[in-house]
Amino acid sequence: MEVGKLTSQQLLTKIPTPQRLLDLFTEDCRDRQLTQETIRRYQSSIKQYLMYLEQRCISVLKVDKHLLHDYIRERRSQRIVQKTLENDITGIAGFYEYLVFEDYMEKNPVPGVRKRYLRRYKTENDGDVESSRKLLSIEEMSLLINSVIDTRDKAIMTLLAKTGVRRGELIAMDIDDVNWVEQSIVLKRNQFKKRSGRIVFFDDETARLLKRWLNQREKLNAQTRALFIGEHGDRLKRNGVYSMVAKYAQRVSLHNPKSPRPEDHFSPHCFRHWFTTHLRRAGMDREFIKALRGDRRREAIDIYDRIDHEELRRAYLAFIPQLGL
Repeated sequence: MEVGKLTSQQLLTKIPTPQRLLDLFTEDCRDRQLTQETIRRYQSSIKQYLMYLEQRCISVLKVDKHLLHDYIRERRSQRIVQKTLENDITGIAGFYEYLVFEDYMEKNPVPGVRKRYLRRYKTENDGDVESSRKLLSIEEMSLLINSVIDTRDKAIMTLLAKTGVRRGELIAMDIDDVNWVEQSIVLKRNQFKKRSGRIVFFDDETARLLKRWLNQREKLNAQTRALFIGEHGDRLKRNGVYSMVAKYAQRVSLHNPKSPRPEDHFSPHCFRHWFTTHLRRAGMDREFIKALRGDRRREAIDIYDRIDHEELRRAYLAFIPQLGL
């Protein structure tokens, strides 16, 4: 494949060559301030994929689910490790996300294939639980949160969706834990053994709702520094958060308490599932998602050590879905 050389058909339609599309995607990655290492990995994965398509005389813009499935089969036949394959598909997914954003394509073909043929984000032990959990689309999450009138409840649900924190982590937050300059929250130390990193970030949509809630909270003369308080001025309880979330989800037909099927129930943990899944579908690097989730390290020397705090914050802001709040 020669860089910058257009076929006669491409000259007529003015569609950039695959190499030019990759160059444009690389520029986009730099504009989003991804690291050089991340960009290098993306380029390597996409170049190999483009060579595969060129050998079959298939346009990168005409790929369907069947061809992607064939590509996964071929890569597996080369005996590459699962982790490498997952990283390759993440790079390809990010490439197609860019092509959709720039109107070269209408839909990213990767998510459905990845969901069906690659191991889910969760480990094998947790996979069955997570796969049965209800997953909202971005539009459904927007509908759910925008249906909430109460200032506190809207702020809680937005924070759960935009940070992926667990219910207990949210309840334990204090006002002083919020850093408004970098828009982050420091979670309580050693309270939750499952989490490695203690800092979570939030975006402008979340910041506006949190500030609106804090303005209202000041009038309540609470005796606690808890970020979120109940009607009696004390820290929220786990059951209270669950009941509140289920109530709003049921109102917009996203939660059916009478159904025996787990996928028909919407709970606070579904926000974490939503956070993880949509960052992954947007093409965020897997290790960045792990860091944002605060997943525990599995190896003595972990890749987290190579993730810069500011780099992680910028990546978060670039990939977190916007809900029109």
